[in-house]
Amino acid sequence: MNFSFPQLQAFTTIISSGSLGRAADALHITQPALSRTIKKLETELGAALFERHSKGMRLTAIGEALLPHATLLLREAESAHEEIDAMRGLAKGTIRVGAVASIATLVLPLAVSSVLARWPNLRVEIVEGVWDRLADSLMKHEIDLVLSMAVPDTSEIVAISSCRWEDTSHVVAALDHPLRRKADLCLADTLDQQWCAPPRGTGPFEHMQQVFAEHGLGMPAIAVETRSITVLKSLVTRAGFLSWMAAPMYDTESAAGVFDTLPVPGLVGRRTLTAFRRRQGILPSPALKLLEQLNTIVPEYNQP
Repeated sequence: MNFSFPQLQAFTTIISSGSLGRAADALHITQPALSRTIKKLETELGAALFERHSKGMRLTAIGEALLPHATLLLREAESAHEEIDAMRGLAKGTIRVGAVASIATLVLPLAVSSVLARWPNLRVEIVEGVWDRLADSLMKHEIDLVLSMAVPDTSEIVAISSCRWEDTSHVVAALDHPLRRKADLCLADTLDQQWCAPPRGTGPFEHMQQVFAEHGLGMPAIAVETRSITVLKSLVTRAGFLSWMAAPMYDTESAAGVFDTLPVPGLVGRRTLTAFRRRQGILPSPALKLLEQLNTIVPEYNQP
């Protein structure tokens, strides 16, 4: 069965708009014309896609089944247009990338700046999050690249081996934290302090857990768990909490004398970072341009 681009665009726009009227306005067509397009699609499918009710449009089971495929087909069509434009030298399009916070803080902005300096007609959409959410967005074709901690490949997502680097993570504390005055400070001294950290199951939490285990220690009691980097930094700065952060995440705070690494002798948590893509399909040309710049920048951050 063949679907036309206008049919799929009409279908997804109704879903995002919530009503025929708003969808027709967004598509710059009349409501009767939009109704005819959807009716033709339903006739070809032999099933209704929407249930009409007083508050708008609601997807049927058939509509729910069609939605991910329609989204994918539209995104692939958009990528094809971008690829052709790039081949014609127009270099237009959108880079859609997701990154964990430490990469979004430093490495990604440098790469984006380099890309836009060479190809100013490109646009960039950045999603910040933890691995599970970024992986989900990658599979939904909401983004085309993910920059995160290295994890095993799956049947759907693979690492890009050419784009791999390392950073370090540390215990961080305010400059006036009492532990800074302790002689012979060791990691065990942090266990009875107030801690804040990303939630269990996230990459930073698991990395911290691994480092503590390597020192023969269990995890400290985490008083506050949050995905918000702003909240974590505020708790460290203003409330005397300890936390676990990758060094690029707090280089600005360190330079400003707000908070910094707690100097625990011999404690350095190294981790490997990499780029990921969908196993199936090709990377859109705009994403390839970002990857090219990342491959230029990340060697500077590789540790010996």
